[in-house]
Amino acid sequence: MSGTAGTETAAEGEIAVRDPISVPDTEGKPVRATRRFPLFTKDTARPEGGGRAAPREAPAPVRQWPILVVLCTVGLGLLLTALDAFRLGTILVGAALLTGAVLRWAVPDVGMLAVRSRFTDLLTYIILGTAIVLLALMAQPKPWLEIPFLEDTLHFTVGDEAS
Repeated sequence: MSGTAGTETAAEGEIAVRDPISVPDTEGKPVRATRRFPLFTKDTARPEGGGRAAPREAPAPVRQWPILVVLCTVGLGLLLTALDAFRLGTILVGAALLTGAVLRWAVPDVGMLAVRSRFTDLLTYIILGTAIVLLALMAQPKPWLEIPFLEDTLHFTVGDEAS
């Protein structure tokens, strides 16, 4: 390895750039190509479990089956919601997120379903999925789930003018 910081000589007179932020000028010295200022990291690490869910030789849909399961389920839920089955559609959307949490926890490599660390992904999927399912169950008219203290909270915050 020779040359200045961020570069190394690959062959006679040819310069290979190692630093993704700097590019060599005509004299071979690294020049900043972006305005971004890295403090300590030079690249973003892949999330834990962000590898392919199938071998490289497999077609793209097979390699990314976990996120396709979640996205297709969300799409079906949105379609049901659009076709006037609001409660079932939104429950299906929430269930898709909870399925994503189960896949993120159980499958070692989930491909593009891994966005952040495993813990953060699990927490996000569980909280959002549970909230969507609970809101769908409490949707009016004729809610399937009634939580008494929520009605008292509504009356307390709005007051008696609503009745």
